[in-house]
Amino acid sequence: MSDHNKVKITNMDYSKDRPAAENPVKIQDLTLRDGHQSLFATRGRTEDMIPVAEKMDEVGFWAVETWGGATFDTMHRFLNEDPWERLRTLKRYMTKTPFSMLLRAQNLVGYRNYADDLARAFVERTAENGLDIFRTFDALNDYRNFETVVRVIKECGKHFQGCICYTMTEPRMGGEVYNIDYYVNKAKDLEAMGADSICLKDMAGLISPYDAYEIIKALKAAVKPPIHLHSHFTSGMSPMSHLKAIEAGVDIIDTCMSPYAYRTSHAAVEPLVMTLLGTNRDTGFDIKQLAEINEILEKKVMPKYKHLLDDSKVSIIDINVLLHQTPGGMLSNLVNQLREMDALHKIDEVYKELPRVRKELGQIPLVTPTSQIVGIQTVNNVLFDDDEERYKMITGQVKDLCYGLYGKTAIPIDPEVQKKALKGYERGEEPIFCRPAEVLEPELEQAKSDTKGLAQDLDDVVLYAIFPVTGKRFLKWKYGKEDPPPEVRPRTLEQIKEEEELVKLAKLGRLVKKIEKKGPPKTDSLRTFNVFVDDEYFEVGVEEPGGSPIISYVQQMPAGVPVSAPAPVSPAAAPPPPKPAPPEPTAPAAPAPAPPKPAAPSAPAPADVDGTPLKAPMPGMIIRYSKQVGDAVSKGDTVVILEAMKMENALQAPADGTIKAINYSSGDSVAKDDVLCVIG
Repeated sequence: MSDHNKVKITNMDYSKDRPAAENPVKIQDLTLRDGHQSLFATRGRTEDMIPVAEKMDEVGFWAVETWGGATFDTMHRFLNEDPWERLRTLKRYMTKTPFSMLLRAQNLVGYRNYADDLARAFVERTAENGLDIFRTFDALNDYRNFETVVRVIKECGKHFQGCICYTMTEPRMGGEVYNIDYYVNKAKDLEAMGADSICLKDMAGLISPYDAYEIIKALKAAVKPPIHLHSHFTSGMSPMSHLKAIEAGVDIIDTCMSPYAYRTSHAAVEPLVMTLLGTNRDTGFDIKQLAEINEILEKKVMPKYKHLLDDSKVSIIDINVLLHQTPGGMLSNLVNQLREMDALHKIDEVYKELPRVRKELGQIPLVTPTSQIVGIQTVNNVLFDDDEERYKMITGQVKDLCYGLYGKTAIPIDPEVQKKALKGYERGEEPIFCRPAEVLEPELEQAKSDTKGLAQDLDDVVLYAIFPVTGKRFLKWKYGKEDPPPEVRPRTLEQIKEEEELVKLAKLGRLVKKIEKKGPPKTDSLRTFNVFVDDEYFEVGVEEPGGSPIISYVQQMPAGVPVSAPAPVSPAAAPPPPKPAPPEPTAPAAPAPAPPKPAAPSAPAPADVDGTPLKAPMPGMIIRYSKQVGDAVSKGDTVVILEAMKMENALQAPADGTIKAINYSSGDSVAKDDVLCVIG
C-alpha cells in the first residue's frame, strides 16, 4: 500500500488508542467453531471456551462464530453436551459481539435435506437461543434450498449472510463452469434474496492471491452487500489471498486466534493485525489484548486436546489439496477410515479416484455434506470395486443426490451412475427436478411423538429430529435414563498430565514403581502377578492385609526368562474395586442431571448359530435393521443400514434364507468384520 494510505503511528502504539483507519477491515473470529473443528475434530468443550469468552468480547470482532457446522452433531454425540446450552452459556459471557453460525441451508446442521417444518423450527429456536448472524450455504450452490430458512431468518430480524461455495475444475479459477461470471451471477442471486452480506466460502483453501483480487473486485462492482472472504489455510495461500482481497476492497476477513490457526484451519489474526497497522485498512485491534487471550489458550486449553492433533505431518501446509480439492477435515476423516480398515496404503488410489467420482456425480463443490458424499463413495469404490464393476457399494446419500434430494448439480450426473444408483430406490427410479424439500413429508410432529416422555422442550425434539439415533441416546444421558460412557466425559488438565506421565514411565519400563520404604513382612496372602509393558514384563507381588493392596516388591525379569502362570486369586485376597471418580464439572448454568440409572446392556455377542454371516465391511454405527429374526430374505435384499463417517451404507444379504440371529442394536458401534447377523 502506498505511503499516503498510512496513518501516523508513534511510540510503538499498538493499542486501540491509535488513530482510526479510514476503512478498517472487519474481522470475524472462527476460533470457537471452525478452528477446533478443523484442527481437533470439533472436540472443543464449552468449559474451555468460557476462560477466554469475556476477553474475546472486548477485542472488537465484527462477529464470533460460535455454533453450527459440525458442532451440533459432535457436542451431543461425543461430548455429552447440549448444543443449545452452549449457545445460551456463551451468550451470557459475550454480550457485545454478535454470534455467527454456519447453517447448511435445508441441511440445517445435518447431512441431508430436512422437511420445511423442521427447518422452520430449527431457525426459530436458534434465533431465540441467541444467534445473530446466519451464515447460510448450500453444498451445490442451489439457492432453492435457501428459500425456507431465509424467510424465517428475516422474520426473526436476524442477519442473513448468503454464501457462494468456492471451487474449481482447473489449477486456477476459470473453465467452463466455475469462472468469474459464475460467482458474480451467484452473488446477484443472493442480493435479490435479501442477503445482508455475501461470503465467498473457500472451504479447502483453493483461492490463489491473484484470483482473490479479481473475484473480490468483480463482486464489489456487481453487488451492494458487504463482501466477506472465508479461506482455509490448508494450501498455505490464504494469508496472501487475504492481502490481495483487502487491496481489492473486501469488507470482512475470517481468521482464528493463533493457537487455533494454520494447518487445515485458518490464518491467524495477529500477523494480519500487525500487517495492516497504520494503514487505511488497520483493524484497530490491540495486539497486547490478543496476546493475553493466546496465553490462556496456549497454556490452559490446548494441552487438553494435544492427543487429537496430527503430529505425523512435518509441514503445516498440504499442497496436495490443490490436486484433490478435498477440505482438510474431510481428508483427515478419509485417512482415519482407511486406517481403521487396514487400507491406508490405498490412499493414493483414493486421490486418483476422487476427481473421477466428483465429475461423475455432477462436478459438485466439495463441502459438507458433498465432500463426505464424494469422499466416502470414492473410498467404497477403491475398496470394493473390481475390474468388472464400479460403484458396487453405493451410499444412501449418493442415491439421494442422484434422485435430486440435494438439488441441481453443476453439470449433469453421469447417466450410467445415476441409473445404477436409482435401481430399486425407494422414492422412485426417475430423478426429480423441483425444489428438493417439496417431496419431503413433514417431520416435526412425528419427532414429537417419538420423543414423548423423553424430550422436555422443542429444542430436545429438534435435536432428535435431526439426529434420531444419537439424539435419542443423548437425551437419555441428559435426563438420567442411561449413564453416559466414560469416553464422553470431560478431562481436566491434571488428568492429561497424569496420563502423559504414565506414558512416559511406560516407555522407560518404570510404569510400576518400587516402594522405597521397607514393607511389612510377607504373609500367606501374598499373590504373584505378571505385568506386561510393551515388550517387557514384571513380576509383582500383591497382598491385602485387611486394607488396600500393597506392592511389596517389583522385580524386572530379564529377557528370555520363562514366565510362570500367576497364582489364582481367592475372593478374600482380590483387591476391592476402585471407587468411581466424581463427575467433572460442566459449564455454569447447565441443568443438573437426574440421578443416574443403570446403563443399558451392551450389544450381545455374536450368536453361535449355523448360517451365512453378514459382516461389517467397515467400522461404523448401526442405524437400523431392515429385517428381523425370522424374516425371509433373498440375496441382495437390504438387511441393515450402517453409518460410516456419517454416510449411510445399505448392506445386502449375501445369500437366500431366513434371518437366524441379529447381534447388534440401533446406535451400536461395530468394527470391521463384526458379524451383524446370520442368515440360515
